Amino acid sequence: MKIAISTKGDRLDSPLDNRFGRAHKFIIYNTEKENYEVIDNSQLNAAHGAGVQTAQNLAKMNVDVIISGNCGPKAMQILQASDIIIYKSVADTVENAINQLREGKLHEMHSASVNSHSQF
Repeated sequence: MKIAISTKGDRLDSPLDNRFGRAHKFIIYNTEKENYEVIDNSQLNAAHGAGVQTAQNLAKMNVDVIISGNCGPKAMQILQASDIIIYKSVADTVENAINQLREGKLHEMHSASVNSHSQF
């Protein structure tokens, strides 16, 4: 499974970025290989549609799950149409957010509401 986590840094101990479309970077964590890559968010400074473009870019990378603090409704529609599950986290680090997902402690985001605990 490929998990994209919005972050402000380049490592697993980097802080989570609460923004989705304007996140500085994303760590793409592969649960099968237990490795990750860091990508810069090219939409960080976009005048309009940063969330939509970021969602499209991550969908092209075939991520299965996204962990972020917030996600706008238009970006969420794109992600849901791409069968990408979006989880809300307020973890202090990327690694802690991944661990919360593994432990089933994160809530899945939906366009209208937030569900109860979802499993990894």
